[in-house]
Amino acid sequence: MLRPETLGGRGSDTSVPPPAGRARTGAVIDRLFGWTARLAALLTLGLLAGILVSLLIGAWPAVTKYGVGFFTSSVWDPVSENFGGAVMIYGTLATSLIALVIAVPVSFGIALFLTELSPAWLKRPLGTAIELLAAVPSIVYGMWGLLVFGPILATWVQQPLQSAFAGVPVLGPLFSGPPVGIGILSAGIILAIMIIPFIAAVMRDVFEVTPAMLKESAYALGSTTWEVVYRVVLPYTKSGVIGGIMLGLGRALGETMAVTFVIGNFNQLDTLSLFAPANSITSALANEFAEAGDGMHQAALIYLGLVLFFITFVVLSFSKLLLARLRRNEGAAA
Repeated sequence: MLRPETLGGRGSDTSVPPPAGRARTGAVIDRLFGWTARLAALLTLGLLAGILVSLLIGAWPAVTKYGVGFFTSSVWDPVSENFGGAVMIYGTLATSLIALVIAVPVSFGIALFLTELSPAWLKRPLGTAIELLAAVPSIVYGMWGLLVFGPILATWVQQPLQSAFAGVPVLGPLFSGPPVGIGILSAGIILAIMIIPFIAAVMRDVFEVTPAMLKESAYALGSTTWEVVYRVVLPYTKSGVIGGIMLGLGRALGETMAVTFVIGNFNQLDTLSLFAPANSITSALANEFAEAGDGMHQAALIYLGLVLFFITFVVLSFSKLLLARLRRNEGAAA
């Protein structure tokens, strides 16, 4: 007598269950994979907490002695053990801001050209050439900035600006300083060149994710290329664009060697000129940490590292809040 499942009828189940041994093995492997993933996540959080705790312990003598006044004091005197991080904090924020102001429009133009305007034969070699800029070591950028870009900036930019705006109340002091091409503006431009490949690569990738049907529909309705990008591509990819910008900002905040070559490494800030020599947190750590003995000097340098950690945390938190607000606005509009 034939069983019902052998007749191949409508209600029959012809699937063959896996062997019992294979099912048990698959469950064990799946459970092992889940615990491994959890361990990796917990390990990352543990490393982050360990870094923060070690910075707090190392910087605690300086934190208790200087407190919040460390952020406003511009005195850095290792001999008398009087330290303030205002110059380094200002140099870090100023150079990173200059780098973003320059790099974001350039990166946007590169990504727009590669995705919307470039001929097919040029997309791959041009994209590869831009990505290769990210592989250049930072010390090479610093040497090039010191030996080549700095003199060009001093001769063809700084001196003409100083001659044109001499005596002008606001612009005169802004462009003052010794015409040597070393300072905040030079460091910001070098940082911009360094972060352009990162931001442009992310923007290009997210622009290419936009469905072609959406763009073709906009073109069919008579939209120009800019209108398609502004009204279709950017709203669809704004989360990725902001993520790319934050990636570039993080790269600029943490850069060390290139900034050390061209910022001037001057621990006093006599003027807010773009061409004035200054210092940054990373440059101060690179130049002084190896020679700092145990005591308040080393604690002050670790305090600077803690401040840089806090600045990076604030930037990432702000980007997350911005993305969350954009998503809420999308839901409200819908």
